[in-house]
Amino acid sequence: MKIPLIILVLILQLHILPFSHCKSIVKNLPRFSGDLPFTLETGYVGVGKREEVQLFYYFVESQRNPQKDPLLLYLTGGPGTSGILPFLYQIGPLNFVYTNATRTDVKLELNPYSWTKTANVIFVDLPVGTGFSYVKANESLKNSDSLATTHAYDFIRKWLMDHPKFLNNPLYITGISYMGLFIPRVISNIYDGNDRGVLPKLNIKGFLIVNPLTDKFLDFNSRTEFAYRAALIEYDLYKPAKENCGGKYINVDPNNNLCLDSLKPINESLSRVNVAQILEPICNAQDPKAICRESIYVFSNIWANTKSVRQALHIREGTVENFQFTNTSIQAVFGDSHSIYYTHDIFSSLAYHKNLLTKECRALIINGDHDMTFPYIGTQKWIKSFKLRVETPWKPWFVRNQVAGYEKTYSKAKYFMKYATIKGAGHSVAIYKPEEAMVIVETWLASHTNSTK
Repeated sequence: MKIPLIILVLILQLHILPFSHCKSIVKNLPRFSGDLPFTLETGYVGVGKREEVQLFYYFVESQRNPQKDPLLLYLTGGPGTSGILPFLYQIGPLNFVYTNATRTDVKLELNPYSWTKTANVIFVDLPVGTGFSYVKANESLKNSDSLATTHAYDFIRKWLMDHPKFLNNPLYITGISYMGLFIPRVISNIYDGNDRGVLPKLNIKGFLIVNPLTDKFLDFNSRTEFAYRAALIEYDLYKPAKENCGGKYINVDPNNNLCLDSLKPINESLSRVNVAQILEPICNAQDPKAICRESIYVFSNIWANTKSVRQALHIREGTVENFQFTNTSIQAVFGDSHSIYYTHDIFSSLAYHKNLLTKECRALIINGDHDMTFPYIGTQKWIKSFKLRVETPWKPWFVRNQVAGYEKTYSKAKYFMKYATIKGAGHSVAIYKPEEAMVIVETWLASHTNSTK
């Protein structure tokens, strides 16, 4: 007799994979007026051999059809940046807004461009040490890129075992920035697990990455060429650097004085440019009085460290004494491969991307065309290196009858990739172009995912 999938999952929960899981429905949040008009669940999932790592998450059900709409696991960049940022500032159902001209107070309002309008989204604090995630024993705090990708795979498996009604929803692994190194590896683990018969079988359909870091040498190296194309440096500076450095502008041979001398005026020209969005002023995100988009992030630290917020989110007492939206002891610094707590041991995800070319998989890669953190130039180079078949050539896509960006689609057997730029967007595209970001994601999901309104 064939055992129904949900019953099998329950058996696994009770007898094979017992795990520490805690979840609660959040009805309201401080600084938001009234009850939340969407379903928000927060909780912890234990991962690791003895579930010593407790990963905190925010889960928002789709506001359209949660039973059939896609399920997105969203991984925040950094690494070490909390899921609270995309949840409250970028693609989640709420936005932090100022309540007066002096910017001394903030409140929460509904985000009209939330991805949760048409998709179920899980925001997770990963790696451990990020946001409200914590370890039961200090010896488990030591972490790495490789270990964090394993934790991400374990997280989604266990989360789905505890939420079996979402097992049949199309699953996508999504994220931004540094997670370009994580996501191809996580999704490869999912496909490999399914092939090995690991239960429950995940209904994986593909992945989505915004402004990805894919290969550290390729992406960091592309900044100089991007600066030239964006008219931040002139040809008379770019030409000698290209010739003397051989097109390689990072990890320069210390004996190559011609290259080093060529890079000095370039570095000086770029030293005060906001790499996240080259058209906007550079500022200190920790300064609430600074006039820039990133300065509002600091309010999440104030908000999340209040007792009423922690109670509303059902944060376990005594676990995280001081919430920080970014854990700087984990965050990657170019040229520094590890810290006392964290080792950045994934240099490139290109091999995992190539592995996915053999799968039945759909990918969406998005670049904000004014992002110099990981410029579109690097992304286009690694996509071109795969020698995929072009399905549709470069063309504009539109929002409100205006050009919102450009797109190109590729394929190989059952693998399909859409590459899209968002015109005028910086690194966190949903901050700079929220409607355009929502439209391109919704359109892509709808093009190959069945759902009813």
